Amino acid sequence: MARPPRFDTDQFLDAAVRLAASCGPAGVTMSAVAQAIGAPSGSVYHRFPGRAALLAEVWLRTVERFQDGYSAALGSSADPRTAARAAARHVVSWSRAHPQEASLLLYGAAEFGRADWSEEHRERADLGNQRVFGSLGTLAEALGAGSPQDHERVVLALVDLPLSVVRRHLRAGQPLPAHAEDLTEESAATLLAATRP
Repeated sequence: MARPPRFDTDQFLDAAVRLAASCGPAGVTMSAVAQAIGAPSGSVYHRFPGRAALLAEVWLRTVERFQDGYSAALGSSADPRTAARAAARHVVSWSRAHPQEASLLLYGAAEFGRADWSEEHRERADLGNQRVFGSLGTLAEALGAGSPQDHERVVLALVDLPLSVVRRHLRAGQPLPAHAEDLTEESAATLLAATRP
């Protein structure tokens, strides 16, 4: 009977998240990941054919976990303004609960080598983005966003603004302040108040 593997895929990806949070994407190498958990280098190559696949998987696992909760928040209420507030809060609360993963997402897919990803990985990333922006579009329509300026306002309120709150503190190596969710929600609601059905 074969022995179960000593290290599983999530252990490698967890190590890659920690490396990315502390050293940026450049710090995520096959050997660094193996060394971080005390695994032989060959075991990393057994799960990931190369560094591009490792970078793709650590990025996609992280962003998909974030997107699952964000999409749920966008659809959390029949009242679009309540759902919008929940989505704005989610960006901050998820980042508070997962600071290393949030630090990773501040870079973007391009910095995680998207140009070298397999077609399957790129399609997976595109589908996730389409799902989120489709949900944002649906919410924007429910809010009465009829003009390009209104759509820009929705993205600013529910994507750019919450990320800016998170980015400033995480880049400075500071914990998110206790008021961050409330401030983000209030600011998003103020922006969206200009959008009327």
